[in-house]
Formats: sequence, C-alpha cells, structure tokens
Amino acid sequence: MKNASLSARRGRDSGAPKTSLPDAVAGLSLESHEPIGKQIFRSLREAIFTGLLAPGTPLSEKEVSEMFQVSRQPVREAFIKLVEAGVLQVLPQRGTFVKRISPRKVREGRFIREAIEAAVVRKAAVAITDEQLAGLAANLREQKAASKANNTAAFLACDEQFHFLIAQSIDCVAAWDTIQDIKAQMDRVRYLSLHEVSPLDLLIRQHVHIVNALKAHDPEAAEEAMRAHLREILVSLGPVAERNPDWFEPDEPELVALTL
Repeated sequence: MKNASLSARRGRDSGAPKTSLPDAVAGLSLESHEPIGKQIFRSLREAIFTGLLAPGTPLSEKEVSEMFQVSRQPVREAFIKLVEAGVLQVLPQRGTFVKRISPRKVREGRFIREAIEAAVVRKAAVAITDEQLAGLAANLREQKAASKANNTAAFLACDEQFHFLIAQSIDCVAAWDTIQDIKAQMDRVRYLSLHEVSPLDLLIRQHVHIVNALKAHDPEAAEEAMRAHLREILVSLGPVAERNPDWFEPDEPELVALTL
C-alpha cells in the first residue's frame, strides 16, 4: 500500500507541488563539523532527490534562511551548488525553482560514472582485502534488511555506501567524490524507478555479482558486473519518464550514443 500511495501522490503533485518546504527538509545540527551551507545543500538535495520537492517547486533564499534560522550567505552557497548540480534553475525576474529531470543529462552522467567506476572496480578486484570484502558483505546484509522492510531511504543509503566502499578499497575516495554532482540526475530517476521499474531485489542481485567478482579477484568479471549494474538506468529511464511526464524535460538525443 505504501508504494501505491507514493505513486499516487506523485501523480497528483506533478506540476503542482503541495509539499511545504519545512515539511520537506531536515534541520541542521549545530554540533556537526560540517559547514552550515553544506548541511543545507545536502538537506535540500535529499528533498529533491526523493521527490518531496517536486519539479516546479519555488525556493527563495529568504524562506530557506528563515526556516533554518541562518543568514542568507550559506543558503546562497547551497543554491549555487544545486544549480551547478542541475537540480535547481534560476529564471530571471521569476525566481529559483526545482528543475525538471533532463533525460540527456541522465545518460551523460551515467556515461561518465560508468567510465570511472569501471576503472575503480578493476583495480579493486586486484587490491581488495578480506577485511574490505567483509565490509561489503555486511553492507549487502543491510541492503537486504532494508529491502525486506521496504525502507527505500535506508536502501539508498546502503547503496551509496556500497559504491563508496569499493572506491575506498583502492584508497581513491576522490573518485567517488568526483561522481557526486555528475550523478545528480541519475539519483532522481533512481528514486522514481525503485518501486516501478528497478525493484530493490534486482539491484541487490547486481551488487552480489560485483562482490562475487571481487572475491574471485577477477578484474574482467568485476568490470562487466559494474557496467551491467550502472546500465540498469538506461532500461528504467524510458518507462519512468513515461509514467511521470511532468517530472521530465523533453528529451534531446545525443548525436553519438553514450554507451561504452
């Protein structure tokens, strides 16, 4: 019932978002070592990625700064990063709005991400240790528990950690950091697709194939499994866009197909 109600809410809210800003974003932690602007950026990004702030939702520096009880400067910094990530747009004389998803940007982001993560997982297949493999195995158990509980948010957190751990295994966290903004549009589609096109169990099986290849220290198999996993979004993109037309910009096909 939860999945059905989520889809129904998306259908009703498309093009006319009803979620209020205070209801959509989390508060700040004054005890955190992270800068306030970074916390605001992450909170707004999460609300956009999960669909709580739908395309077309207006955002103002004044409203956000008052809600978080901070000056406008960190809010402005967060807005700039969200614009750079392609999830906010500034319309002169009109304001700042949550941007619709660009299918072309999704494919471009996947192309770049696949190139980076394929290289990372090949290195990991050679260098990964038993302790690091145990960490991935524990992560898989958490993914399965999240899936069983139908906890999408928990699963997505585990998924992020899974890919981070692989980059960490070759002491190249910078590779994962580089991907973050690149995959912004992918993440928005991924959230929409989990209940409709790419169920959690399918993604978990793909993660298991990656881990099995890493256990076997087989670079070719690890790369093949990672590429297959990251190309799943090419399968789900079309159906998700058809089911949520108000969330997507008109498609602009590339002159060259971005499939490695």
